[in-house]
Amino acid sequence: MKYKNYPMVSRIIFGRGSFNQLGDILSTKRLNAKAPFIFLVDDVFKGNSWINSRIPIAYDDQLIYISANEEPKTSQVDEIVEQIILTHKERPSGIIGIGGGTILDLAKAVSIMITNKGEAKDYQGWDLVKNEAIYHVGVPTISGTGAEVSRTTVLTGPEKKLGINSDYTPFDQVILDPELTKDVPKDQWFYTGMDCYIHCIESLNGTYLNAFSQSYGEKAFELCKEIFVENNLSDEEAQDKLMMASWHGGMSIAYSQVGVAHAMSYGLSYLLGTKHGIGNCIVFNHLEEFYTEGVKLFKQMKKYHGITLPEGVCADLDDYQFDIMIDVALGLEPLWENAIGKNWKQVITRDKLKTLYQKM
Repeated sequence: MKYKNYPMVSRIIFGRGSFNQLGDILSTKRLNAKAPFIFLVDDVFKGNSWINSRIPIAYDDQLIYISANEEPKTSQVDEIVEQIILTHKERPSGIIGIGGGTILDLAKAVSIMITNKGEAKDYQGWDLVKNEAIYHVGVPTISGTGAEVSRTTVLTGPEKKLGINSDYTPFDQVILDPELTKDVPKDQWFYTGMDCYIHCIESLNGTYLNAFSQSYGEKAFELCKEIFVENNLSDEEAQDKLMMASWHGGMSIAYSQVGVAHAMSYGLSYLLGTKHGIGNCIVFNHLEEFYTEGVKLFKQMKKYHGITLPEGVCADLDDYQFDIMIDVALGLEPLWENAIGKNWKQVITRDKLKTLYQKM
């Protein structure tokens, strides 16, 4: 048997206020005065001096604000890369993503496409990237997606929603500063936190489970229970622990895989533009058949925190639209094999998926 040689983030800083060290870190990585750092920043921070005054811009560095209202697209990656190439004569010293999963995924994808020819859609899949990405740094400002640690960058392309999964995708440096998550709205906090929780459930109940993924998954699961069930933590403790849960949840799926909820939420996202966190929640809410205890606890957490999920999101869809979602979901074969086993195609039929989608 050949085992996966998994690339990990090589450098990590954790701590409240650690964002202030970004300038010192980048100063040793600058290639020259004309090779800029490109900062991709969630536009929710536009006008936020608490964040912006601490972004260490110098020389020809460029700050690009990006909306995270929609899921990241391959076309968006191509546009950012073209903008960088046309604006700067020299290859950038690095790409720095400051934001949630959308911004972090864009930063990873842009760093890859700076050094690889063609379009981002050409690299959607597993191990298609040929050349090493340029230096890239991730600074999460919300916790749960695991994008800061994963070897994938989830993108919606013209034909599918699928990540650029490669050994060159993980960040070279991550800064985990829980203070940056203090102003996240409650609904978004819950949906993104549940992305982490669902990572744990899908990993721990999957056929790909091994001691490596289990050790991280169990820790993330315990942290999620502390945060979302026991709920006796201070705000600062909850921020610290959710950032760690996100990291461990991401590590758990790194050496295994996600499952049914993610496969089906990709279909929702591709067709309807549903954001990843809430999409996972909408799907997971109906997956008792696959994750009985996990869904039961999820519904308790949802009720405890007063979260109401959208209903009827698929109510007005026609057969053609259902087929689009089903095609996207079925295209994610490793997820189904992890969730069901090698015989998954005998269990997961098109009619089965349509019936599940119709409940949502």
